Amino acid sequence: MSAQRSTLVLAGVAAVLAGSWVIGDHAFGASAPFKLTSTTFRDGTMMPRKVSNKNQPGANPNPNCVGENDSPELSWSGAPPGTKSFVLTMVDPEGRGGLGVFHWVAYGIPADVNHFDEGEVSKPSDKYVGGKSTQGVGYYSGPCTPAGSPHHYTFKIIATDLDPKELPPGLTLPQLNQRLAEGTGTGHAKGAAGLVGLFTHP
Repeated sequence: MSAQRSTLVLAGVAAVLAGSWVIGDHAFGASAPFKLTSTTFRDGTMMPRKVSNKNQPGANPNPNCVGENDSPELSWSGAPPGTKSFVLTMVDPEGRGGLGVFHWVAYGIPADVNHFDEGEVSKPSDKYVGGKSTQGVGYYSGPCTPAGSPHHYTFKIIATDLDPKELPPGLTLPQLNQRLAEGTGTGHAKGAAGLVGLFTHP
């Protein structure tokens, strides 16, 4: 067998093992992974100060709210076939002494939406249905992390087979998860991707 033919055979075997196959010079069956990314921060790194929440006029000031409540840019791609809508959440698992804080609960995001700009979800939007965060609102509420070790803010996107208008507004994260789990197997959840941003302040 010639070196060139041997190389092509090995490439074909590797492609089959990776979930695709090769005929001639063409690859078939390959699919990009479902992923969530941000231009505001890289996965596993510190988020900028501006994503932290800010104190509201007339409210008792929280010294841990040091930012502008600018939601980070979020983009996603590679959704599973049959996706009709997306869920996006932001959770601080270390918040409330380890009980967790749900900073953002959003669903009913149409399948043709694939990103949110910086600051876009710091307010209600017709691109998503607002759930109910720990702070009691349906839009992004940034970190008010106590000084010390960084908390791990987990952004998660879930692809679902639900119509964007299927679920009512105001669902808490446990309520939303219960609705997604209805049915057999994984229910209405068809795949997920995540992204972690760290935050603390001096």
